[in-house]
Amino acid sequence: MGGRLNARVARDIAARNGVNHNEVLRRAYLFVARNQTLSPSVRYQAQLQLNNFGRYTRPGTVKNRCTETGRGRGILSEFGLCRFQFRLKALNNELPGVKKASW
Repeated sequence: MGGRLNARVARDIAARNGVNHNEVLRRAYLFVARNQTLSPSVRYQAQLQLNNFGRYTRPGTVKNRCTETGRGRGILSEFGLCRFQFRLKALNNELPGVKKASW
């Protein structure tokens, strides 16, 4: 795709960074909110804090996308490429250690 960054890829990168940055704090609030032995008011406050987190702090917003095209399906996670881009790069010998099978 040249030098242009796909908007979907940029959004996915932002989501990954947000999840990594807030993971520990988010898990702590989640633990407190789900802990049945604590008082309801403490659990409620923890739930309110969880609700204040932004959209890109939730792990569910992260989706595997092709780093070249932004495609969201058929992703080979080892390489971060969709199957078609993987095939093109493999045939052009741009992926180290990947070779077309022949037997």
